[in-house]
Amino acid sequence: MGFIGDSIGSLKSINVRQALEQAITLGMIVSSALILWKFLMCVTGSESPVVVVLSESMEPAFQRGDILFLRMGEDPIRAGEIVVFNIDRREIPIVHRVIKVHQRNDTSDIDILTKGDNNPTNDRGLYAPGQQWLQRQHIMGRAVGFLPYVGYITIVMTEKPIIKYVLISALGFLALTSKD
Repeated sequence: MGFIGDSIGSLKSINVRQALEQAITLGMIVSSALILWKFLMCVTGSESPVVVVLSESMEPAFQRGDILFLRMGEDPIRAGEIVVFNIDRREIPIVHRVIKVHQRNDTSDIDILTKGDNNPTNDRGLYAPGQQWLQRQHIMGRAVGFLPYVGYITIVMTEKPIIKYVLISALGFLALTSKD
């Protein structure tokens, strides 16, 4: 009968108890992933412990599609570190290198200036209008490790949403037709 015929036959033969069991299993998998994400947030001190490099601005240090692992501690931020930061009213975080750190008058407040390794100028053009420096609250984390090119899957699914929907549909279909 073939794979599709067998899958449809197995879908028809599912009783309510099996369907409920599969739905609970799927819920447990999703819940486990969310718990793992929250655990990583607590351990790393970063609101986003894993990010994908989306542009070529950090070449040659990082390529588009590299996954970065972030950590945010109480240590002072230093020039030369690679940080991920958010700008007010922008959804997508930016991965760039700190090029200048300025301590403000006898306080613990600091001003940070960043630049992409592959960019000709600093990031002041990327900051919010009128903003000249980043402050500590803009920094999401520091890069402490990376996996090359693994995040390219995320980029492809973001740029071509049909691939994401086909993949999710196929996984859902396989989950429903699985007898295990």
